[in-house]
Amino acid sequence: MKIIGAITTCTSAEHKYLKGYKVKIVGVIKNAARADYDPDKDDRILRSDEALKSAGGLTADDRVEVQPFLEKEGRFSFVSSDPKAVELANFRKLRG
Repeated sequence: MKIIGAITTCTSAEHKYLKGYKVKIVGVIKNAARADYDPDKDDRILRSDEALKSAGGLTADDRVEVQPFLEKEGRFSFVSSDPKAVELANFRKLRG
């Protein structure tokens, strides 16, 4: 299953401004949803499906960098956000 570049719907309660928006996945931040995640030590955004596969694939512990679709402008935003992977419609099955 293709992850990077996939388009899905955000269901995030944490990022309420994204809820219901169509979003494009542009990266995965491994283990960033874990309580012990240290962005100063572990800050690495995976930008390809190959890199993600090598890092163990997508898990419930990951955050996903997404860009929302701007309906009025007919394009994806230049601004990104990082909801938890489980807060995207395509990956709800990762919830434990």
